[in-house]
Amino acid sequence: MKFKVDENLPCEVAADLRAMGHDADTVDEEGLAGTADVGLMAHVKAEGRVILTMDKGVADLRAYPPDQYAGIVLFRPRSSGRGTVLDFVRQHLPTVLQYDLNGHLVVVSETGIRMR
Repeated sequence: MKFKVDENLPCEVAADLRAMGHDADTVDEEGLAGTADVGLMAHVKAEGRVILTMDKGVADLRAYPPDQYAGIVLFRPRSSGRGTVLDFVRQHLPTVLQYDLNGHLVVVSETGIRMR
């Protein structure tokens, strides 16, 4: 699968995905840091990438209908500390990768994983 890791997630997430054999790049690597959601999502859509993010705005179903994207994965850990976020993503990423993400919004929280 092809992924784009948002700037609010540690860059190690992209390295982890690459180690698993996926094509992963980061918003920072592409010089897109600070890009408004609408611009970022246009890049994601054009590239056919699943976006991994902690940005709730990207999960707005009206603005970004999931069926128009390769997948939107929203991570919602309780704490936003870098180490905590990385641990949270690493804990849940193997399960998320088992889903068919195409055309879906997946919300990963402390209480579970929801798919729309």
